[in-house]
Amino acid sequence: MANLDTPVAFKGLELKNKIVMPPMCQYSVDAEDGIPNDWHFVHYVSRAVGGTGLIIMEMTDVEPDGRITNRDLGLWSDEQIPAFARIIDEVHKHGSKIGVQIAHAGRKAEDAAQPVSASDLPVPGEEGLNPPRALTTAEVKDMVVKFKEAVRRAVTAGSDVIELHGAHGYLIHQFHSPGINNRTDEYGQDLARFGVEVIEAARSVMPKDMPLIMRISAVEYMDGGYGLEHSLAIAKRYKDAGADIFHVSSGGEAPPGKSKPANHPGYQVPFARAYREALKLPVIAVGKLDDPHLAEATLANGDADLVAVGRSMLLDPYWALHAIKAVAHKVDVPEQYTRGVYTR
Repeated sequence: MANLDTPVAFKGLELKNKIVMPPMCQYSVDAEDGIPNDWHFVHYVSRAVGGTGLIIMEMTDVEPDGRITNRDLGLWSDEQIPAFARIIDEVHKHGSKIGVQIAHAGRKAEDAAQPVSASDLPVPGEEGLNPPRALTTAEVKDMVVKFKEAVRRAVTAGSDVIELHGAHGYLIHQFHSPGINNRTDEYGQDLARFGVEVIEAARSVMPKDMPLIMRISAVEYMDGGYGLEHSLAIAKRYKDAGADIFHVSSGGEAPPGKSKPANHPGYQVPFARAYREALKLPVIAVGKLDDPHLAEATLANGDADLVAVGRSMLLDPYWALHAIKAVAHKVDVPEQYTRGVYTR
């Protein structure tokens, strides 16, 4: 039996298969004021037509200066909700579920005149970025509220799931990284505290049966960066705070050092398995799982509960249908496309 096309449920989220489109920023030229446009509509809806079980919309920021660039999406205003709802409603018509990744770029906000972070440490090797300033303790507490309000707006727009971005060197990651967070207040004495408070705030405005996904870098690749033991300790705190699923990635906090492995297919899968075994929670594996048989093996071997395919899905909106056909030798497609499914 193929695993890729097997339906699965997590709390109140029911998916028709185990294929995830992970968040990938579009940096859309015509995106104004953080509002999704027709590019985003076609981009996400086409992946629903293409059979993806769960689509997670790109990094969507809690304030204007929280964006990586000014071409990114945001949910800092109720006026942004209708454009998200338009996409979500149409995705649902094609049988896929969709979530929004809520985030803040922190010190990696390229277009912010004054980026903010857990500390004033700049991103190594990124001299073109404006140096950050450390958020005050009061501003950290205000930031938690901004995350909460962005989650509320995503829920209002009809999102099936919420993902918080705690990976790749963005703000939540900056707080739980001992190599970036040099604070002396409570958010420095307890590296998990900011992430925990964001999760608790998010849960307070989410339906109880809606899963909360935490995207996390299992290891850092900068020289002296944290390892798996540290991230698992942080993740256990996040689990206790209300995270239901972990989307397990790695690195992204700075230019990689000596510990960075080669980007071979499936190189991050062992991290997903470690999280699954340690936390006893569902995990999403990601990282060059483009070969349908590798994605299938990742599920069949018990390494992960869901598989996320990014770059190949940028190239092929119908990757999910093609992958299911490859491993199951049969696939259900939209009626309009049935003439083509077994002719190639």
